[in-house]
Amino acid sequence: MAKKQTKAKAKTKKTRSVWLSLGIRLFIVAMVVLAAYVFYLDAQIKHSFTGNKWEVPAQIFARPLVLEKSLEITPTEILDELELLGYRKVSRADSSGEYSYRNGVLTFQRRAFQFPDGAEPLRHISIRWDDRRISTITDLGSDQQVGQIRLEPWLVTRMVSSRREDRMLVNLDKVPDMLPKALTLVEDRDFYDHYGVAPLSILRALMANIAAGRTVQGGSTLTQQLVKNLYLTRERSIVRKAKEALMAIIIDARYSKSEILQAYLNEVFLGQNGDMAVHGFGLASYYYFDRPANELNTPEIATLVAMIKGPSYYNPKRYPDRVKERRDLVLRILFDENEITRDQYQQYINQPLQLATGASLASGKHPAFMNQVRKELNDILADPTLQDSGLKVFTTLDIYAQRRAERAISQTLDGLQQDRSAQLEAAMVVTDISSGEVRAIVGGRDAEYAGFNRALEAHRQIGSLVKPAVYLTALEDPTRFNLATPIKDEPITLKSTDGKMWSPQNIDKKFRGQVPLIEALTRSLNVPTVNLGMALGLDNIADTLQRLGVQSDIDTVPALTLGALSLTPFETNQMYQTISNNGRYIPLHTVTDVVTSKNELLWKKAEFYSQRTDEAATYLLNYALYKVSTEGTAKRIGANFPRINMGGKTGTTDDYRDSWFSGFDRNNVITVWVGNDDNQPINLTGAGGALPVFINYQKMQEPKSLSRRFPQGLGIAHFDPDSGAVVVPGCPGSMSVPAILEVLPPPEQDCSGEPVKEKSWWEKLFGD
Repeated sequence: MAKKQTKAKAKTKKTRSVWLSLGIRLFIVAMVVLAAYVFYLDAQIKHSFTGNKWEVPAQIFARPLVLEKSLEITPTEILDELELLGYRKVSRADSSGEYSYRNGVLTFQRRAFQFPDGAEPLRHISIRWDDRRISTITDLGSDQQVGQIRLEPWLVTRMVSSRREDRMLVNLDKVPDMLPKALTLVEDRDFYDHYGVAPLSILRALMANIAAGRTVQGGSTLTQQLVKNLYLTRERSIVRKAKEALMAIIIDARYSKSEILQAYLNEVFLGQNGDMAVHGFGLASYYYFDRPANELNTPEIATLVAMIKGPSYYNPKRYPDRVKERRDLVLRILFDENEITRDQYQQYINQPLQLATGASLASGKHPAFMNQVRKELNDILADPTLQDSGLKVFTTLDIYAQRRAERAISQTLDGLQQDRSAQLEAAMVVTDISSGEVRAIVGGRDAEYAGFNRALEAHRQIGSLVKPAVYLTALEDPTRFNLATPIKDEPITLKSTDGKMWSPQNIDKKFRGQVPLIEALTRSLNVPTVNLGMALGLDNIADTLQRLGVQSDIDTVPALTLGALSLTPFETNQMYQTISNNGRYIPLHTVTDVVTSKNELLWKKAEFYSQRTDEAATYLLNYALYKVSTEGTAKRIGANFPRINMGGKTGTTDDYRDSWFSGFDRNNVITVWVGNDDNQPINLTGAGGALPVFINYQKMQEPKSLSRRFPQGLGIAHFDPDSGAVVVPGCPGSMSVPAILEVLPPPEQDCSGEPVKEKSWWEKLFGD
């Protein structure tokens, strides 16, 4: 019996030993697997956490407003810019992003900003005016007058990736100190004491949830929340929770609390902007309060921290009362922890939410302009994925010009649409004459529609907009042509390339025998233009068009002289930019600089220009285009702006299918097209359709009067309007126009028709 018991004990001991050995082996295997898994997770975390954790959309900025001494600009124009940039109006501008305007003096704290050519610090600026011009710009920090100051550019939009996530990265040391304090007090009080997970917090949350019978409190640390947002799905399971805790411990062991907190600030989900998720405090600050995160005040910080618990439930734009209640709870926590005083607490809880409209971050804004930006970026960036690496793209957009252009088209077409069954459409391009920078592009009547962009893609015949190229070709031969040269206005029949006969007519079906060159252009007469063009040669006209910037194919047929040439409004504007710039060609462009997320200059637009046409001849052409706006087909400009000189040309195509106008003041050239997409007649001339859009646009702003210096060799000359002969000054009925003096013959007759005697050397020396 004892022997059997001994054998049984030995067998049991052996069994235990086997199981213990197996257990140890399984434990070792489990530890090896766990270690391998930890190693795997660590590598995964290190790769993404240390590198580029997020796809950050390219930020698209408008042009910066540059203010200079003696600049003609009104206080209202600058105040509008400051409002656009989200500056706060205060009684005394003491902090970044604040301004005050009293007794004709504007004072503001210009924000620090990283411009493409370098960082500029916060500056306290004061501006005074003398009538409509800036008289002084003073840096109050140094008490020194400065020649110029530029405001930071407005953030227009961001090019969001296919993941539909949007964010703007912030640095922990650049946000207000109150933000990390409020965040940790509300979301993770023991953040600086635990190692990624907080078992006591989990236990407290579990007990609170059991007592309430529902989930009222979470036990996740900030690190666990970060792991969940960065690496895990929304799945609710023990396995996912265990993985979350393990990754949180790894992150806490590998990275500092500051690094973890900064990552959280940039990752946390804080709402929806349409179909795009708003991630991080940097973007949320703009979306909800229209200002950078470093300018958030305590109530605004409390509002954003309050939303973390449930961005949809606590959406301040839909449920302001809910958010205010929770914001006040966050403020109470700050008061209890002595982060704010009692007076501050009472003041803050009585403040409304003061939300921004969110319009500054509306997606898909100004799609026509952004089409051109994307087109240029595709040429600039060799690697398209760079667009998701937080690039800063600085553009030429003038948001006021853009909005005025959109409004001018919408309002004008609404008026023209009456009694028309077919839908009128339009396109518009506004560019800076001297720089070639594009200020505005409107691709259609519905400016927010991101479809067919007529400004860039609609090739339409330009009609009489081609005529200045014909007359410029003539004026570049000053020994044969000047503004007074008679041009035949007689019937002409020509054979086209397909063998058909073509007999052009003036719009009034009349012939005048002959007219001075300037009158033919001013009144947009067809027959004299064709006669002149055929005398000059179609190849020469095509060459002039190409020199003006036309890159489309040009058919050298007789009808070219009247606009048998299809161009987009953008390309047409390029042609008139060269004309209005006295023959100096500068390629139109929207992108000036591209900067990396680390503020390193990646690309800069090279300065380029080329004198494509003779400056003196182009001046004479522009004088004629000025006459178009006062006496010719666009004389409504002169009637609406009697004290402001402008130039331009109307254009109308066959059967009134297309209505065009290209015009310019001192600074900008504007091209407008009005028509139907189906190419049906609209029964509008250039003066009846496109010109009113131009006029309405100029009425919304403050156009500057043309001022062009005489090129060397130009002066006022006097001509007989019938013969074109040079006459002495003061003859009745003579016409006085600018001319290239050195090529003109001396007058042969005096006012009475008698030959002009050549003065003797004595008379030349001492006078009559």
